[in-house]
Amino acid sequence: MFEHKAKVLLSLPQDAVDQARVLAGKATTLLKIPVSLQIVLRALIEEGLKRNGDRSLFANIEGQAHAVRRIRSLTALEGRGEGGGKRLRAQSPQGGGTSGRQSRAK
Repeated sequence: MFEHKAKVLLSLPQDAVDQARVLAGKATTLLKIPVSLQIVLRALIEEGLKRNGDRSLFANIEGQAHAVRRIRSLTALEGRGEGGGKRLRAQSPQGGGTSGRQSRAK
């Protein structure tokens, strides 16, 4: 089964990891053998790759590709000192931004 192995580092949202852990627990209970998170993730990847042409799969891939591209472009702007960091702070989820501090400084 593991003749040709490759190591891969995955960065996943915490909720996805939690869901995979729940699935590992259910599989352990059902199969009555220990099932690790790694086994579950490997099975999910293999099963996902079998879904050729699935619209929801491609929609998920597209969303993740756009998110990665957005993050990389913002990181590149910050690295070059082009003020990308200021834009990130101005769009903070709290809604306060930097505008309040700027108006008080005037």
